[in-house]
Amino acid sequence: MSEPLITFDRVRKVFGDGPTAVHAVDDVSFEIARGEIFGVIGFSGAGKSTLVRLINGLEPTTSGKVVVDGAEVSAMSERQLRTVRPEIGMVFQQFNLFLSKTIAENVAYPLRLAKVDAAERSRRVAELLDFVGLGDKASAYPAQLSGGQKQRVGIARALATNPKILLADESTSALDPQTTREVLDLMREANRELGITIVLITHEMDVVRYLCDRVAIMENGRAVEIGDVYDIFANPREAVTRRFVRSAMRDRPSEEALVRLARSHPGRIVTVGVSDDPEASDRWNVFAKHNVAAQIIYGGIVEVGERPYGSLTYALTGADADVDAALAELGRGSTIEEHHVEEAS
Repeated sequence: MSEPLITFDRVRKVFGDGPTAVHAVDDVSFEIARGEIFGVIGFSGAGKSTLVRLINGLEPTTSGKVVVDGAEVSAMSERQLRTVRPEIGMVFQQFNLFLSKTIAENVAYPLRLAKVDAAERSRRVAELLDFVGLGDKASAYPAQLSGGQKQRVGIARALATNPKILLADESTSALDPQTTREVLDLMREANRELGITIVLITHEMDVVRYLCDRVAIMENGRAVEIGDVYDIFANPREAVTRRFVRSAMRDRPSEEALVRLARSHPGRIVTVGVSDDPEASDRWNVFAKHNVAAQIIYGGIVEVGERPYGSLTYALTGADADVDAALAELGRGSTIEEHHVEEAS
């Protein structure tokens, strides 16, 4: 990993006192590298939104340190934080636009706060609206835009002061799938062209799969699993991580589906993992070599970090010894799960 831009060092955030205290962030330690897209995912109440608010000091820590670009944000006064926050843009779930201001005025707002002169404001606003594909909407009002266009305005506003960090808190939750993809593509473009570090808060593993380099899984205030997105998908350790991976993949049949498949497909039903592991065997050649007939009856393969990942479920027919030999060979490079389905009465 390259140089860390954000560091959490044994950070805690507690709301309230005594037995009713809520440990929203509980002893969290990890680093976010300069220039990466880092996801923080968790179910409602996991602590992910509180975590991101610690980065720009909107919430003070109870204990531990939050360091951003060498400065200990967790030790700063509100006055000191005002000098740091222009370096940290934020995109919100519900857009948070001024309904009575034009799109250009919304984007210009942080520049006004920074006392940027009028000529430079106009130049910067035009540049940003072109970047997010809304150059023709400068005089429009938020009510005249779609949800996706409003979020593009939110991104343009967040980028106005040339921040080093973009915090996106559930920024696609209110959008349809196609618009979500467009907004995520815009964030990727900002990361690649502007070098901005993105911290993305979400409860959708599909968003993490599509956009992020690394991810932290939050549960009950703790970061229970942290790693490269592909590794997290391929080898989830924690139960909550496996739930998120299943929600994004949907590549393995349920118990009910297995019963239905077994009725119409004779043979042994086996799920074989698919990855870009160079040691993974060519499945069809392995089956043919061992005189096993294989029929794909379920599965799904997607890209995770531009690498293939998923699984295929086969109905295999042939002598048991031949099927065993084929599975043993495949198992040297792929995960294998054989399903023992009870015959339907």
